[in-house]
Amino acid sequence: MEVLKMLFSSKELSNQEEVLQELRKEGFYVTQATLSRDLKQLKVAKAASISGKYVYVLPNETLYRRVHKPVSLMEMMQSPGFVSIHFSGNMAVIKTRPGYASSIAYNIDNSDIPSILGTIAGDDTIFLVVKEGVGEDEVKEELSNIINI
Repeated sequence: MEVLKMLFSSKELSNQEEVLQELRKEGFYVTQATLSRDLKQLKVAKAASISGKYVYVLPNETLYRRVHKPVSLMEMMQSPGFVSIHFSGNMAVIKTRPGYASSIAYNIDNSDIPSILGTIAGDDTIFLVVKEGVGEDEVKEELSNIINI
């Protein structure tokens, strides 16, 4: 599924055959039925791109940021989704690669980290609310069990 997220973030694909061809180029061989099921699970939709062509996008991503110089999917999969974290008072912002924020936020929310009250995730950004009085180093240490900080 991560492969599909990365494909949709780097290419404008407008039908399942195009998706299957791109998957094959990257060494993934799936059936059309499997692809359909995966698209349904990801809740993929079609939206008009800047060129006016209808292309696949991930949920709530009708203005999905596209990568102009796409790297291979294998390269993208070998690096983690986490990019950076910055703090301001009892708030923090985590930047991720496109398409990774919601899954990382889900992992944070379901890890019962005592210093984090909750998260809100977009496509490549996670907003964290940290308990008052908790230091940045403590938050980073707790997060290091989930993401490579």
